[in-house]
Amino acid sequence: MKEVQQDSLIYLCAENIEAPHCFTTRYGGVSRDNLASLNIGTRREDKLENVLKNYEILGNAIGFDPEKLVLTKQTHTDAVRLVTGKDWGTGLTKPDFAPCDGLVTNTPGTALVVFTADCTPILLWDSVTGAVGAVHAGWRGTATQIGAKAVEKMTENFGCDPQNICAAIGPNIAQCCFQTDADVPKAMVETFGEEAQRHIRRAGEKYYVNLKALNALSLERAGVTQIEISEECTMCNPQKYWSARVHGDSRGAQGAIIVCQEAGK
Repeated sequence: MKEVQQDSLIYLCAENIEAPHCFTTRYGGVSRDNLASLNIGTRREDKLENVLKNYEILGNAIGFDPEKLVLTKQTHTDAVRLVTGKDWGTGLTKPDFAPCDGLVTNTPGTALVVFTADCTPILLWDSVTGAVGAVHAGWRGTATQIGAKAVEKMTENFGCDPQNICAAIGPNIAQCCFQTDADVPKAMVETFGEEAQRHIRRAGEKYYVNLKALNALSLERAGVTQIEISEECTMCNPQKYWSARVHGDSRGAQGAIIVCQEAGK
């Protein structure tokens, strides 16, 4: 996955997604103190003017209109919402949706946003229809296969063929740091069967789980064959990314953004 720097702004882009998109880092915004500097979350006790300015900076760099943003209200569900132009501004300048952790659209100009701070961000782009999706997958979302459900939503509503969908899995808490109790691996085995064991490492009474690999497995089972995965770990890089395990509640939010364009552009 390619790192892009423009002045102080730093973000990641997937090589296999041609629609405007990014996985944000902490760098390049105007937020201050523990939220410094590119906080894109509206629930982190930041000034709204700072958040809006941060989206303006990203919009100029990536190529989207901040007035056409649509944000999630994430509660670790497996809900994926269909978005149109009527939803522009939701979660930013208009009231939130009911809780959802995934968004899909085929409305050109719409910019979808999901937030992370250790959880797994997933972006989807259909090279034929131009439809896009953005997903926040915590371990619960991974276990309920929210990424695959977003693919199914795109297939059902936009006529997408999963083989034409390119997926990118962004920075999250990687297996090196994601230490859990038995409940997490148990949920993964219940969902994915014994194949999940390849992505779980036991260490005494604890376990280390590879959420990136499990989300990729879910996407593969949904028919997606073009999957790009970031190697970066948010917990290993707390200066570059916010990490819930490192920073606790005293943190901003990074995330992932993707913009729908007309098919063929």
